Amino acid sequence: MKFLIIRFSSIGDIVLTTPVVRCLKQQVEGAEVHYLTKKTFSGILKTNPHVDKVHELGDDWDAMIAELKEEQFDYVIDLHHNLRTLRVKRALKVQSFSFDKLNVEKWLFTALKINKLPDVHIVDRYMATVSAFGVNNDGRGLDYFIPGTDEVDINDLPTSHHAGFIGIVIGAALNTKKLPVEKLKELCIKIKHPIVLLGGPEDKNDGDVIAAVDDVKIYNACGKFRLNESADLTRKAKYIITHDTGLMHIASAFNKPVVSVWGNTVPAFGMSAYYGENENKDTRFEIDHLSCRPCSKIGYKKCPKGHFKCMNDQNIDMIVERVEKGLRRR
Repeated sequence: MKFLIIRFSSIGDIVLTTPVVRCLKQQVEGAEVHYLTKKTFSGILKTNPHVDKVHELGDDWDAMIAELKEEQFDYVIDLHHNLRTLRVKRALKVQSFSFDKLNVEKWLFTALKINKLPDVHIVDRYMATVSAFGVNNDGRGLDYFIPGTDEVDINDLPTSHHAGFIGIVIGAALNTKKLPVEKLKELCIKIKHPIVLLGGPEDKNDGDVIAAVDDVKIYNACGKFRLNESADLTRKAKYIITHDTGLMHIASAFNKPVVSVWGNTVPAFGMSAYYGENENKDTRFEIDHLSCRPCSKIGYKKCPKGHFKCMNDQNIDMIVERVEKGLRRR
């Protein structure tokens, strides 16, 4: 049987689909698994041994559809479920199974603070799309595969970090998912271990400001490494402190201990760090008594209320204490 899995974006969401890819490939005899995603994220999948072929969503829609039709898929597994995936499914005219995004329930939670969301992780909701084929969650967690060419040489880091470091992910897709720079500076000052700041080019300036508080202890890697290289730094870290981001999911794919700091989004959306049947190594910090939270299922450029208490009220001392305790256990 030939399957097309669709998930266009983004990093974390794609990583969260990897159990579906693996279980489908390994549990359905003769399964050929293709994956359709945005070109920007195709590198996440091209080294995945459970994916037979990656197709890219590009500017030429007609050419993409023609390419997909030539493959003669038997089934489409839609893990994005939006208008564009509907167009793909209509064009291919094969049986499809679609992920339930629970948009009504999310609206009730964000707009009216009525929580009707099931206590089910999004991975298991993704897995429901392939249950008709007798596929079950194998409990092995997430996958992330880094080619050897993208591994980071330890000599690319300062000598002070060669014996180990803590990774702090300072970025996020939107500002209301991020600790303010002053809180991140406080965090870095109080941690008594070498630190690598992780993020994209858009986080470099904030990283420079944060690293300036101690440019020996803190190394700003934001914008200096490609995604797979940042993933490798995540794999090499002793501990990861992160917002609700793609690198949080990459960290859990490598079975890393995580401290996750939550702002306007909540773990109840079902997208917390996922370890399968392995020990859950995620310690969550969230200000859960705020009547305005969650204010969005995605986030905003700035706090709609103006006070940003969901991040400004985070207890940095408690975060540091949790990391120190975790390192002692190691």
